[in-house]
Amino acid sequence: MIEFTPTREQYVYTFGGVAPQMRVKPGTALRLWSDDAFGGALRTVEDLSSAKVDLRFVNPQTGPFYVEGAEPGDTLVLHLVDLVPARDWAASAAIPFFGGMTGTDRTVNLQPALPDTTWIYELDRDRNTVAFTARHSDHRVELPVEPMLGTVGVAPAGGEVRSSLVPDRFGGNMDTPEMRAGATVYLGVNVEGAMFSVGDGHYRQGEGEACGTAVEGAMTTTLIVDLVKGHAPGWPRIETDTHLMAIGSSRPMEDSWRIGNAELVHWVSELCGLHVMDAYQLCSQIAQVPVANVVDANYSVVVKAAKRLLPRAEAYGGIHAELRARARSLGPL
Repeated sequence: MIEFTPTREQYVYTFGGVAPQMRVKPGTALRLWSDDAFGGALRTVEDLSSAKVDLRFVNPQTGPFYVEGAEPGDTLVLHLVDLVPARDWAASAAIPFFGGMTGTDRTVNLQPALPDTTWIYELDRDRNTVAFTARHSDHRVELPVEPMLGTVGVAPAGGEVRSSLVPDRFGGNMDTPEMRAGATVYLGVNVEGAMFSVGDGHYRQGEGEACGTAVEGAMTTTLIVDLVKGHAPGWPRIETDTHLMAIGSSRPMEDSWRIGNAELVHWVSELCGLHVMDAYQLCSQIAQVPVANVVDANYSVVVKAAKRLLPRAEAYGGIHAELRARARSLGPL
């Protein structure tokens, strides 16, 4: 187990264009600390995004990590073993001209910005809840903690450098609650070493992340790194004990939906030995499509199929099950 906590000077705000923090071998277990999306800038309800948050420096990433032996066309495999809140509080905010239900720099209108507002969520570790306390109403409710990572990605192809706010083929800021402990993530390698980073911990998030921010908190993530030579997926994939998933990120949202559907159909076709039209028909009847986010530079949509409804097959040689077993062998975390 290799542990790494970045200093503030080591925070990374892009995928690509950054030297690696360290080199790791396939099979390595990492325990990584990552800061919240605001870099700890919002600590009280009096801290407002307009005064405290510079959108050039949000979503600090922990990484990148150079994976020995990874070459373009390979498949980077990241198994999320455990995600644990690293602070006893988290923050969420309505940021002026950001979010799904307001005018933005891309969807412009003449209305003023929604009120700049911050909410602080207190964590109860014993009850495994975070407390929502209304700012303009008399309401408080304990919500279950459901840790996830908003950002998981590799360096893009073609020498590109992309903001940590952007989701695309390389992964990035997909903001899907499916990115939780027990999931195995498959990412196509674009550059030597893959150069993967993680961050943007959420103590919980509704599907869509409508206001643009989740319950944003520092996170300690334990993961296992592995590598499959070749077989790079065109877009990010996730496997759990129960589902296969593909994630599309684009604008408009229907193109994200099309990407995810096409990726899942082709994956099921190849994996299960079905004609592509049969895979298309089957996926049309069994797929679920949770919206991951409608707020980032691209929108992300997850298309998922239950394994129990598919012909029996093992993705990537059964590596998900192998990593689940390896995770158990790590013992108490």
